Amino acid sequence: MNATSLRGALLAAVACILVGASFTANSVLGDYPYAGGQALRYGLAALLFLPLLARDGQPRPTAALRTLTLREWGRLALLAAVGMVGFNLAVLGAERSAEPAVPGVFVGCAPILVAVLVPLLDGRRPMRTVLYAAALVATGAFAVQGWGRTDPAGILCSAGALVGEVGFAVLAVPALRLLGPKLLSATVCGVATAESVLLGVLLDGGAVLRMPTPGEAVALLWQAAVVTVVGFVCWYMGMQRIGAERATLFSGLIPVSAALTAPLVGTGSYGIPQAGGSLLVGLGVVLGSGVLPRRGAARGADSAAGVENDARHQRRIIVHRNMSATGQPHQPGTGNGVLGPDSLATQQQPVAAAPGDGDGQPRHVVGERGTPPDGKCRVETGRLAQGDGLRDNGTG
Repeated sequence: MNATSLRGALLAAVACILVGASFTANSVLGDYPYAGGQALRYGLAALLFLPLLARDGQPRPTAALRTLTLREWGRLALLAAVGMVGFNLAVLGAERSAEPAVPGVFVGCAPILVAVLVPLLDGRRPMRTVLYAAALVATGAFAVQGWGRTDPAGILCSAGALVGEVGFAVLAVPALRLLGPKLLSATVCGVATAESVLLGVLLDGGAVLRMPTPGEAVALLWQAAVVTVVGFVCWYMGMQRIGAERATLFSGLIPVSAALTAPLVGTGSYGIPQAGGSLLVGLGVVLGSGVLPRRGAARGADSAAGVENDARHQRRIIVHRNMSATGQPHQPGTGNGVLGPDSLATQQQPVAAAPGDGDGQPRHVVGERGTPPDGKCRVETGRLAQGDGLRDNGTG
């Protein structure tokens, strides 16, 4: 496992642990208006994202947002409605008629669905290793949480929570390639804020907001600053590096984290079933995320590695990590053509070093001074073509 994949796995793990630990904050917000609480959470998070975007070297993120088509805006609205507002509403509805373990068990099945849907939508086969790992994670999540009292309404809402969890990963894949982790997180938080306000007006009218108690204010601040800002950025950066299938395996850490922190506030216990389930989840994550290198496996084969590709990479050469020189599929971003394998396979030489692993740093085309007017130049195998120097063209 290379440094990029390891970093992606750690980022996804941190995000899911934060979400699991946030269940304590959810219990504190049980009496606060649902839609109003979501509006405050996502609205504050959107504001906290603004200085992060400016520090990321993109002082005008609206320039990238203006390039989005109506269909892409619709996908972002669906992502916020299904994976954020709808997911939280489904969990709340399930807990009104079912024990919290029931929606947890349903959500624990998300890695299996994502491991099937994302490759199919991308035109490739699901990976058997990830499927087996997802089954282990789902089994471990069930063992950690068990099964509780429920009714048909609780099962229906729990299934809705599963749809929301899957949608949060699947719908984000193309948007992540266009916007990058930080801008995508900020944008969907802004969209979710508007959707929550509209839902609150329809459901609660003038009671959509009220002054929170000190405990509720701390919980809302935790949800906005830590779970949403830090968690979302870690999640999407992890997904960008290791792919949605492997990143979703780490959602099995959500019930594990919740089970570990529950005894601290007296809302649960951690015993032998929870320990055994935690081991299954850990085993599934280790096997499916690629932490353990496989002997004899071709480099780049059976890989779910993500592609670092955002709006600032358009019309530039995109470097795809963990891919062999020929025969591997290319995932083009906006404005990039499909690159087929080089016909001169025998002339290919390995790249000496990949670009740095910075978040969203543009890749520029490097040209040579003194190139003939017709644009043709010869490259001899085994050494660089001679020229006066290198310059940065800035365009692809």
